[in-house]
Amino acid sequence: MEPVGEKAVRASFVNCSKGEASRINLPVGMAELPWEHLDFMGWRDPGAPDRSYLVVPRDGGLTGVTLRVPSGVRRSFVKTTVCSVCVTGHPGSGVSLLAARRAGPSGRQGNTVGTYLCADLACSLYVRGRKKSQLAGQYEETLPPEERVARMMRNLDGFLDKVLEGDK
Repeated sequence: MEPVGEKAVRASFVNCSKGEASRINLPVGMAELPWEHLDFMGWRDPGAPDRSYLVVPRDGGLTGVTLRVPSGVRRSFVKTTVCSVCVTGHPGSGVSLLAARRAGPSGRQGNTVGTYLCADLACSLYVRGRKKSQLAGQYEETLPPEERVARMMRNLDGFLDKVLEGDK
């Protein structure tokens, strides 16, 4: 992913108002992110741990979505969970169910779509082997890294398509 600035990030959000986008807490040290190893930018809001954000290069621009941890979701600290985007297995709470308000009129009516994502939103680093899951006895992935990246982006595009369906 190419480095992006604050203005581009804030303008990319499709499922919140411009006012909400202007108040999003951007990641600290954004300029120092490992851009060459990222396929998308994801971060948790340090001031509101139930909020997360994704900014994805897509169709020649950026698509940003706001995410929330749904209330009442019970987490197991003993079960293994798998990220729906990068297919990385994690122990316990290493994967979170995150819900995105749909774009457009559907989202304004309260409709959401959810997916299970790495809790730290570091999927790009996991598929490249730059970050390791804490899961003991991990399975050995047989796909080469470039195919894992392609699979991750297909999965992420599928999720973003569902978010954007509300705009139609």
